[in-house]
Amino acid sequence: MDGPFRFASLGSGSRGNATLVNWGQGHVLIDCGFSVREAEQRLARFELSPGNLDAILVTHEHADHIKGVAALARRYQLPVYMTPGTYHSRSLGELPDLRLIESYTPFNIGNLWVQPVAVPHDAREPTQFVFEYAGRRLGILTDLGSITPHVEACYQDLDAMVLEANHDPVMLAYGPYPHSLKQRVGGHWGHLSNQQAAGFLQRLNCARLQHLVVAHISQQNNSLAVAQAALAPVTAAVKQVTYACQNQGFDWLSVV
Repeated sequence: MDGPFRFASLGSGSRGNATLVNWGQGHVLIDCGFSVREAEQRLARFELSPGNLDAILVTHEHADHIKGVAALARRYQLPVYMTPGTYHSRSLGELPDLRLIESYTPFNIGNLWVQPVAVPHDAREPTQFVFEYAGRRLGILTDLGSITPHVEACYQDLDAMVLEANHDPVMLAYGPYPHSLKQRVGGHWGHLSNQQAAGFLQRLNCARLQHLVVAHISQQNNSLAVAQAALAPVTAAVKQVTYACQNQGFDWLSVV
């Protein structure tokens, strides 16, 4: 392999999301749900500056994913990749290098192959991503309410994966959210429950899976212990299982 292929998180949860991917000599940031100052501070933990990024990729327009994208791109003159629906759903102002993508059309950033994957979520044109470098595949899959056949097909045969296990249905039902928000989170266009994530993993070919990161865990409607208990029967064969958190995300994980 020509250089590292690894990934990390600046934070994962409803108060802000951002994922780093590093391959060879390149870095991309998937989403930036933090202010510029906070993103700079969180990147510094990895000995990086936003100026080290080759691009920002945006999954969708919700604030916990897009809050700092435009300001960061303007300050550091970064290319931004997003779907037309995501771009037109928000007033982002002038971006220095906007690159509109289609949900079913792969593209390259240097020698990193990127496959956008359309997902069911309550946003205008949301997408998640599968990355490939030097024959290794990394899938990032959060912020979707149900698993479609298309999603299931795209996330087969991965070497590493970031997967949402957002809520426990019982905790959501008896939790503090108003009824309308409970319906949204638990609906087909909301977020994956622990049980949905576990069922999805059962249907995947995980023979190559070195890393599974469980992400976007709700602080109100889930807990680490509850998520671990739900996923334990289907994660025993995975070499390394990591649980991402809101404050620290997770450190570099290398795909070999």
